[in-house]
Parts: sequence; structure tokens; C-alpha cells
Amino acid sequence: MLPLETNLQTIRQLATEKENEHDLFRSFLNNQNSGQIDELVFRLNNTITPLVDCTKCGQCCKTLMINVTQDEAENLAANLEVQLSELKEKYIEESLQGALIMKSIPCPFLGGTSCTIYENRFTECREFPHLHKPGFTNRLFGTLIHYSICPIIFNVVENLKHDTGFTG
Repeated sequence: MLPLETNLQTIRQLATEKENEHDLFRSFLNNQNSGQIDELVFRLNNTITPLVDCTKCGQCCKTLMINVTQDEAENLAANLEVQLSELKEKYIEESLQGALIMKSIPCPFLGGTSCTIYENRFTECREFPHLHKPGFTNRLFGTLIHYSICPIIFNVVENLKHDTGFTG
């Protein structure tokens, strides 16, 4: 495994430097067996994620727009002991189609670099950066959008390049 990089300033700088390389990497992965790539990503994710303390970062909470389900909103309202209407008025927007999203970025439930509603956080928050899901090559564009803000994504992608023999 490559040395772990967690310095966000370094990650941002490298992300800028590697933009063209990422286009080549996406093309490279499209010619690989997607099942084998998923297996590599799962292994790397399982190795790297425990080494990164997300509570010292919080960049996902500072930069991502979060979708919320109706059940999650109801659960959070109950746990915060507020009416659902109050929770929605203060924190959640509803689209004309009924989709719910957090009203503000950064997330209002971020305290410093930690989640203040961690036990009741939304599914999208629980599953970020989504590296445990199959179909990595189909989601690579979206994953690379978050490459500059997430040490886990950065390290998984860089190790994936190494492990697949990508030379850029």
C-alpha cells in the first residue's frame, strides 16, 4: 500500500495536478473487468477507511448537498424532540417533486469537524464515500468529484492506480 495521505492541503494540490490523469484513468478502467475493479476497491476501502479519522476532517459535511428521506426527517425530528414541520422549516427544503435536501452547506449538524447527530445521521452520510458499493467504474466520475475533499477517496484511488498498473 502507498503511504497514507491525509493532509487536505496536499490532497487539494495533488487533485489539481492530476485532473488530466483522472481522465486517462477513467478510460483505463473502462477497459478493465468491472467485477475485479470492485473487488480491488472493496479491499482498498476496507484497508484505508479505518486508518482515516473522519472526525478530524468533516470536509464531506462542509461541502456536500445531502438528500434526506421522509423517514429520516421524521426520525431526526423525534430524536431532537421537535415537530417535523419545525425541523423542515429550519433545516430541510422540499422540491416540487417531494425530494428533501438539507437547506444549507455546510451541514447545520456539523460541530467543528464532527457530526452532532451521528447516531441519527442520514443514509447518504452513513454511506459516503460509497466505496463499499458495486459498480465503481460506473460511479468513477462522481467519485473523482470528491477526490479533492476526501482522504479516503484520494487514497483508495491512488492505490487503485498503483494496484491496476495504471501509468497515466
